[in-house]
Amino acid sequence: MTRETIINLAIFAALIAFAIGAHLMGNGFAVTLATKAAIFALAGVGLNLALGYGGLVSLGHAAFFGIGGYVTGILASHAMSGTPVLTFPFTLAGSNDMLGIWPMAMVAGGLLALAIGALSLRTTGVYFIMVTLAFAQMVYYFAVSWPRYGGEDGLSFYVRNNFPGMNTFDPIQYFAICAALLAIALVFTAVVTQSRYGLALQAARQNRQRTMAVGIRPYGVLLVAFVLSGMIVALAGSLYADLNRFVSPAMLSWHMSGEIMVFVILGGVGRLCGPVAGAAIYILLEHLLGDVSEYWQALLGLLLLVIVIYSPGGLIGLITGRLPDRKLRNA
Repeated sequence: MTRETIINLAIFAALIAFAIGAHLMGNGFAVTLATKAAIFALAGVGLNLALGYGGLVSLGHAAFFGIGGYVTGILASHAMSGTPVLTFPFTLAGSNDMLGIWPMAMVAGGLLALAIGALSLRTTGVYFIMVTLAFAQMVYYFAVSWPRYGGEDGLSFYVRNNFPGMNTFDPIQYFAICAALLAIALVFTAVVTQSRYGLALQAARQNRQRTMAVGIRPYGVLLVAFVLSGMIVALAGSLYADLNRFVSPAMLSWHMSGEIMVFVILGGVGRLCGPVAGAAIYILLEHLLGDVSEYWQALLGLLLLVIVIYSPGGLIGLITGRLPDRKLRNA
């Protein structure tokens, strides 16, 4: 077991221990903060698959986060009203079952990622960044102008969706659901990145020309990573909508894309548990510094600047004393 693996396990265990400790002390608010950190970490894990391992700097992942939230909110609101979501070309009823909502949110996120990625991956560098941002803004403005589901005011569905055998209104039980999905996503990412496909993905990140020279098409490899990334982020968006029992166009804004990227950079780009550490730090700073000044994000910006300059490997890189390879830092 490597030193970084031990650190990864310690970071995840610290998140679990914090939530359990807060629950034992009767502090439901702190448990909710841990739940929010787990959800944002899940979104970061999704982005990290594309950014950290594929070198795809995307400012469009809020589109996947938001669509996961809207799928959840729309299905839940129709389940409450007893009206179908669709009647043509097929009948689609509402649902308040998480096990039914999650796959639909992930499929919606995956299809959107497939459409965006298929076009965006024809570009590289700053052009790729701007194209993904443009697509995300298109989805954002569509949600703003969609009065059926609240438009710019958002959509409330009041009742948190159900999970078999659990009380999702209990903060610690809902945290357990989110933490379990985060653990599954981390294991999935570890397996994928260490597989033959993962090696091809990292080769495409480092040098697309050489990857093509050995008979691997980088376009297809990167597109698969982009779609998988979108599906994981959509799942996080579904959980976030359920946490708040509310979804709004803010989940689709470019600010959300930037926040998810901050989680990854703070913890360490291309580090398995980097997004977990980054999301936890972000939530902690938001809670502690938010009471000090409404401009707390300026302090976060200074911290991010220091990390980028003096610790390109993020928090985990600083602890392990190892830097990511040059290609990853320049991605």
